[in-house]
Amino acid sequence: MAEKSKLMAVGIVGYGHLGQYLVERIQEEGAEVGLCLAFVWNRNTERLRNSVPEKVILEQLSEFMERGAEVIVEVCHPHIVKEFGAQFLSSAHFMVGSPSALADPQLDKQLRQAAVYHGRTLYVPSGALWGGQDIQRLNNSGALRALSIRMSKHPSCFRLSGDLLSGWTEGEGRRVLFKGSVAELCPLAPNNVNTMAAAAIAAEKLGFAGVMGEIVSDTELSQFHVVEVEVTGPMASL
Repeated sequence: MAEKSKLMAVGIVGYGHLGQYLVERIQEEGAEVGLCLAFVWNRNTERLRNSVPEKVILEQLSEFMERGAEVIVEVCHPHIVKEFGAQFLSSAHFMVGSPSALADPQLDKQLRQAAVYHGRTLYVPSGALWGGQDIQRLNNSGALRALSIRMSKHPSCFRLSGDLLSGWTEGEGRRVLFKGSVAELCPLAPNNVNTMAAAAIAAEKLGFAGVMGEIVSDTELSQFHVVEVEVTGPMASL
């Protein structure tokens, strides 16, 4: 077990399903791998009561520096990445759990520059992206020609802006909601396409504008969702 003085302090921003999972794992197993909680923040602080130790509850996110987190993990919404990302990097390493925020080229540039300036690391988890490291290797070698991702889910699982999914009914089957660049898709479905955003980051030379994304509503997918990745190299598709 790591000594307490050597534990790395982690701040968790967001307390949805993933945030709860991370907090529970750090509370139960963190000391064994050298981690402890610096703070936990949620937009609705009351959700944290009785499940998170009072001493680690952060009431105001703007006061995060007072908690001395060495790594900050965002798992809530792209708006938080935009509003606080550069500030987080001024004092800690930063893991972006909502990489769809980086479809904004200005924000992407700002965070990369902040990481370099402050000597921090900007992490983007691969999440449900299968083959992310292979995509990155093809990109780095100059062999990546095209990349497309189709994500199919039950309509109740989508959180979309506008009227992309208006009027769906149980049993209607399959409906293509959007097909186009990931750059266009991210603002329409910021909470649902982080896997695609991670792929666009891995495929840096294609970027968000060059990686194609498709989201499909399918009422048959009540128990799981499907992610299909097509990677094209110089000779064939994988």
